[in-house]
Formats: sequence, C-alpha cells, structure tokens
Amino acid sequence: MLFGLKINQIKVLFLVAIAINLASSCKDEPAVGYSSFVSPSAGTNITSGKVIDVKVDFAKTSKIDSVVYFMDSTKVVIAKDTLGLQLKSLGLKLGNHLITAKIYQGEKSDDITSNIVVLASKAPDLYTYKVVTKFPHDTAAYVEGLEYHDGFFYEGTGEKGKSDLRKVNIQTGKILQQVKLDTAYFGEGITVVGNKILQLTWQEKTAFVYDKDSFKLLSKLPYTVGREGWGLTFDGEKIYTSDGSNTIYFMDKNTYQKIGSIDVFDDKSAIENLNELEYIDGKIYANVYQTNSILIINPQTGAVESKIDLTGLFSADNFKTDWEKGNNVLNGIAYDKVNKRLFVTGKKWPYIYDIKMIKK
Repeated sequence: MLFGLKINQIKVLFLVAIAINLASSCKDEPAVGYSSFVSPSAGTNITSGKVIDVKVDFAKTSKIDSVVYFMDSTKVVIAKDTLGLQLKSLGLKLGNHLITAKIYQGEKSDDITSNIVVLASKAPDLYTYKVVTKFPHDTAAYVEGLEYHDGFFYEGTGEKGKSDLRKVNIQTGKILQQVKLDTAYFGEGITVVGNKILQLTWQEKTAFVYDKDSFKLLSKLPYTVGREGWGLTFDGEKIYTSDGSNTIYFMDKNTYQKIGSIDVFDDKSAIENLNELEYIDGKIYANVYQTNSILIINPQTGAVESKIDLTGLFSADNFKTDWEKGNNVLNGIAYDKVNKRLFVTGKKWPYIYDIKMIKK
C-alpha cells in the first residue's frame, strides 16, 4: 500500500519502475540493432562452383562501421559498407555450411547467420547393365559384405544367430572356410586389408579383425566411427565405411579410428541409406539400401558422378512374404581387378552376377 508516502516519493518510485522495465527489455535487443540475411535464406541449395549472393538487411537506426563475413569458422571478407557481395562456393565441401555476418558498430557487435547446402556441380551419368554370367550363391546368406580376392569370394552375412564370415568357391558357391559370429551379433560389411579381414556389426558397436588365411580372430574392438556398422571398403591407404546416412567415413588402416569423412550429394540432394561399398579404379561404388541403384562416388568430394540402374536383375517377386520382398534386396558389390569384372548380388539371392555397365 502507498498510503502515507509523499507525492514526490511516489513519482520517484514510478520512474524507477519504468527505468527497470526499459533496462530489462533492452537486454533482449541486439547491440547494434536488428539485422537479418536477405540472401541466402536458410537452407538455400547452391550448385558447387556457383557464386553465393549475400545480402543483409541492416538495422535502419544503426550506423555500421564494418561487417566481417565467415564461412563456417573461416573469415572470408571484411566489408566497410552495407552493400551486397558474392562469395565463392568452389572448393567448399558438399553439404551444409554456416554463413555468419559479424556486424560492428563502435565497440559493439552482433552476429547473424544463415546456411547453405552445396550440391554436386552436375547430374550423374546414367548406366544400365548387361549380365555377362552368373555364379551360384547360397540362398540362406543374408549378404552384408562381398569381396573378391585371389580367385575367391569373401562374404560377410547378417541376421542374429546366422551371421558369419565365409570364403566361397566362385564356380560352385561351396563354403570353403567359415567362422560364425556369436548369436549376440548381427554381422555387417567386410573388407580385406592386407593379410587381414575387418568385419563390422550392425548395432553392437563392435568390429572383428581376422587373419585372412586362417580366419583366426586376431582382435575384437569397439566400433564408434558411424552411428551403426554398415558397409566397408579399402583403397590401399585408408578404409571407407558407411552407416546408412549420406556420410562415408575414413578410417586409419592400422588403428581403425576415424580420420575424416565426406557427405554424398548429387545435383539435387543428399543421398541417404548408403550401404555396401567397393573401391574400384579410384571411385567408391555404393549400394543404396532398398533400391536397385549403385552410385559411383568421387572419394575426394562426395559428388555422385554416375548411377547404375539394376532394375530387373533379380525380381522381389521371387520371394513370398512382404518382409522378404522388402529386405532381401540388392546388397553386394565386388571387383576382380585383374580381369576387370564387376560382381553384384543381394540378400539371399540365388546368384552372384558378373555385369557390364552400359551407358544410357
């Protein structure tokens, strides 16, 4: 209650209350007034190599001393005016990038941000296929990884209680060597690294290293490179691995630790569900899970350079249930370097196919 206070005291209290309220509201205001990006708007797609038009709507009440522009964490331009400018996209990795404008007015500054998505510079070349020949394949094998070495197929299979690593006679499909995984593991991709074989598991965050000749287990190690274990391949220097996203990770061939990554894009969008991998003549071939497509990817940039459409190679109608039709899909790529043969198969398919790519 205010009874008993003098009029002047009441005025002072009223003015103090107003001042406190104004001070509180000012805390939410930018130091140099409100500014925002006109372009690029958040999430704008930019074709690699094209310029990025940058324009900021600066606060009308503020005199701007300078604006420093950053691409991700790298300073790219210092501007002394409020005019628009252009930034280069050439050399940027494909994928998401953050653009920041740090606006200075005297000793005060504010940051505003936007982001872009850099896409591949051109549409992929399109290929179909011709079957050269086919080889028998175990219809109980839920293929997760396929390799061709020294005249034999090496195969990693999945499903808990059925997962294994096997060496197979190419002509007969007969299993020559086999090591079964514990029932706790769902086997995934494999690759041959020198005289060793690396095998992933799906969600168990575990990888296994075997002696290539004897299949003796050399080590069991934690796997945390991707969110899950999917595909593997090796280029002679580093290992590539997928996790069902659009990212391909690089692993050190000795420590099996992450040393880098690329994000995979074509000229329109990110390509998710990358699965089985094979390194062929300087490119990464990647199966897109639950599709009939194999992508040919530039390992330096992540750009999809070509796409092989394998529609009709083996029809899902050969399976009975909806689950089988949806899951027993294309998922196996191997390459014979000496004879230049490209092999493909799928989960529980009866054949491994030797195919020839034909440009559309």
